[in-house]
Amino acid sequence: MLVSWALTGGAALAQTSSKPPIKIGEINSYSNIPQFTQPYRQGWQLAVEEINLAGGLLNRKVEVISRDDAGKPEEALRHAVELTSREKVDVLAGGFLSNVGLALADFAQKNKRVFIASEPLSDALVWEKGNRYTFRLRPSTYMQAAMLVDEAVKMPAKRWAVIAPNYEYGQSAVASFKELLKARRPDVEFVSEQWPALGKLDAGTTLQATMQSRPDAIFNVTFGADLAKLVREGNQRGIFPKIPVVSLLSGEPEYLDVLKDETPKGWIVTGYPWDQIDSREHASFAANYYRRFKEYPKVGSVVGYATMQAIFAAIKKGNSTDNEKLVVALRGLKFSTPFGPAEFRAIDHQSTMGAFVGKLDMHGNKGTMIQWRYADGKAYLPSDAYVRARRPPEAMK
Repeated sequence: MLVSWALTGGAALAQTSSKPPIKIGEINSYSNIPQFTQPYRQGWQLAVEEINLAGGLLNRKVEVISRDDAGKPEEALRHAVELTSREKVDVLAGGFLSNVGLALADFAQKNKRVFIASEPLSDALVWEKGNRYTFRLRPSTYMQAAMLVDEAVKMPAKRWAVIAPNYEYGQSAVASFKELLKARRPDVEFVSEQWPALGKLDAGTTLQATMQSRPDAIFNVTFGADLAKLVREGNQRGIFPKIPVVSLLSGEPEYLDVLKDETPKGWIVTGYPWDQIDSREHASFAANYYRRFKEYPKVGSVVGYATMQAIFAAIKKGNSTDNEKLVVALRGLKFSTPFGPAEFRAIDHQSTMGAFVGKLDMHGNKGTMIQWRYADGKAYLPSDAYVRARRPPEAMK
């Protein structure tokens, strides 16, 4: 059966070889954040290989032209110009850091080019600075904050401290967490806010200032190397697990693999317990991913794969690569992801893809998630009235 399928795919590819490929321009922070973007690249590579083996799209091969923005908005914009003008790509995709994503979204609006923002989480991307041509895949800072607030409201903590990177993503996440928690627990107060520069966290100074405010709990938004520094210093000072922590993204394998046996037990996190999910969609994806790359999937892998699945579904639905037709196709588009079915909400172009919420624990000498649940993104989207109050009217035309 496998041989027959492969031969059929080869025959289908031969039929499309004479037609120009569908080009997707992909921009991401490959050199700046490799722990996420390398698995992300492998995720979209798998999706492209699968679609081409099945005959491509609209009887055309799919080709991804990828560029590295090095985590800099100006580099991302330079690549966007080159990809659209010289390479003549049909769609733009990617982005990791929120400030980079906002720069690419602005380019998409000015140049009327569809941009599928795969990773940038800032709420502004689909609300205050949202536009007709930008769609976002991952659950936003608002959505993931809402998922964590569901757990935070159960805690006896009244005095909260915040530690977050001082740029768009951190600011957006904190604003949403504070708004949503205070709406459900008017008795809470935020007694300390520490805003280290991204990638430049002085963990000792930050934790000393945080603990001087005598918090009952901490909301953490740091990630990557900053998260590792924070955890190590907090463990050495005996702060963790003494002080409860609610933490965005910290249950993702990209970060747990770095923390290893320093993983702080009991933190409430969003993440990805890849080895415990038994759904049909995820099992198929994980098996194919391992077969291709000889490693288990990370969140980046899922995001890269799902980004391409969304683009493929839009092109099929619109039966075209014309960007105006793709906008219409993307609004309300249903597509598949390793986490299950998702769709882009028409009013704000936010995907309903969800995230996993649970607690950190140790398994052997590695961190893992326990007591987790899948939080369907659809349940954490705000009302249409809330969106209309924040999203520009022209973005909804």
